[in-house]
Amino acid sequence: MTGPRTPSDRVDVCIVGSGPAGAVTAAALAERGHEVIVLEAGPRFDFADRQHRMERHLRPAHGWTDVWDMGGPRDAYTSSGPVDYPLNTTRVKGVGGTTLHWLGLTPRFHEKDFEMESRYGLATDWPIAYDDLRPYYAEAETQMGVAGAEDNPFAPPREESFPMERFPPSYSDSLFAEACEELDIAVHSVPQARNSEPYDGRSACQGWGTCAPVCPSGAKYDATVHVRKAEQAGTRVIDRAPVQRLEHDSEGERVEAAVYATPDGTEHRQEARQFVVACGGIETPRLLLLSQSETYPDGLANSSGAVGRYLMEHAFAGTNGLLLERTEQHETGFITSESHQFYDHEDSTPGSVKLEFFNYAGPSPLDIALGDGRWGTDLLEAVDFEFGNRLQIGALVEQLPDPTNRVTLDTDETDDHGNPVPDVSWGVGNHAIAAMEHAQEIQRRILTTMGARVTGQTDVHDPGPARHPMGTTRMGTDPAESVVDTRLRTHDLENLSIASSSVFPTGGAMNPTLTIVTLALKAVEHIDADL
Repeated sequence: MTGPRTPSDRVDVCIVGSGPAGAVTAAALAERGHEVIVLEAGPRFDFADRQHRMERHLRPAHGWTDVWDMGGPRDAYTSSGPVDYPLNTTRVKGVGGTTLHWLGLTPRFHEKDFEMESRYGLATDWPIAYDDLRPYYAEAETQMGVAGAEDNPFAPPREESFPMERFPPSYSDSLFAEACEELDIAVHSVPQARNSEPYDGRSACQGWGTCAPVCPSGAKYDATVHVRKAEQAGTRVIDRAPVQRLEHDSEGERVEAAVYATPDGTEHRQEARQFVVACGGIETPRLLLLSQSETYPDGLANSSGAVGRYLMEHAFAGTNGLLLERTEQHETGFITSESHQFYDHEDSTPGSVKLEFFNYAGPSPLDIALGDGRWGTDLLEAVDFEFGNRLQIGALVEQLPDPTNRVTLDTDETDDHGNPVPDVSWGVGNHAIAAMEHAQEIQRRILTTMGARVTGQTDVHDPGPARHPMGTTRMGTDPAESVVDTRLRTHDLENLSIASSSVFPTGGAMNPTLTIVTLALKAVEHIDADL
């Protein structure tokens, strides 16, 4: 329930953003006895409305961004790069953040993802190794509730079993697996933050099939789980309180306050001993750039010039096929089988590929009717031919950090508070293109072996992003080349930490949310020690 939006007296920790990083950080620090306040730009959504939001998603009159009320002056942005970046499909502004619409896959990064320069002479190494994060990965899986199995021969080492049993493979998975066995391609289960059994007070998956963009049952983890835990431990969460800027002391060594606006247009200053920015890969650098001052004319914590630079994404490579027999596959809503066989590569190129076998049945009858204008008998014949025998294989691929891929401020367009909007400039790069071509060659071989006809492939020069922005406030040991250190604390300000995919020096080809939460749990220990 929303309370007053006036600031608290000086608190221990002020967190900007209530997505997975912000919510987990808030809960962990509050449970350690610290006074915490969270400032969230978007509203608090009523859980009871989720079924209505699911229905909105299913109806043709509404688009993806309508489900969680994205768009308009509040969410204005520009995209000036060589590939259009659909920012408002990557994020949700509201309590719970982008986990409200995420798919829920939670693989760990592989060891090679932390060692790109030392292994391949590419990009840069992380200043921490996989082994440094192993205990935090295990804790993140427990905190979120991850269902999985130790059947992936390519997964990085682990000591603990998954908190829940895996989801079983679908029927179409068995068809893919048969062809992959013939091609000596290993297929295995997918770890995901989705309850395969009742867990942490939430039900098992109910099978609605609309996981992205909305889970009506709450069986899929989202950050409101930790928002509730944070509030139970005494955290105060203020929604519809977008932070306009961070203000620092006269020496430029500490942040003193987060200035936020309320729906009536009033600005307030929230003071704290420690600050954590957890706004995701785009809004985090934007807030730092908006917080420029005489001491930091290029943006707060930006003495390196790296704030906003090195934007990475996971370009999606897909291949569709038509099988001349019924798969009888239903829209499960999530992926139950993958292959990481092409992830840990020996040569520098092509880069990592994570194959994903989609539980895809084909276009819905409504999509067929709206697309072709067919009704009655014609529609029934079309549905009989086009639904239930479609196949889709996808892949996430590795993109290298490039300083020209970046987030800047577009001073020609402003949001509802008069601030310059973020401009996203994103291109794919030859390394990712080579990985996508490699992925599609594998996908084509699998479908051909199944006896399917390939009906289409992603344009590797103009792919869609997987909605995983990373790298824009990168971690490193050299303050001249990075924004935060191994503690996730900014080099420039001693009480400002960043918990976000924006700190990733490289992005691999694994879904990032588990690693985001893992790093947040690591940062909590350092912030707690400082307090």
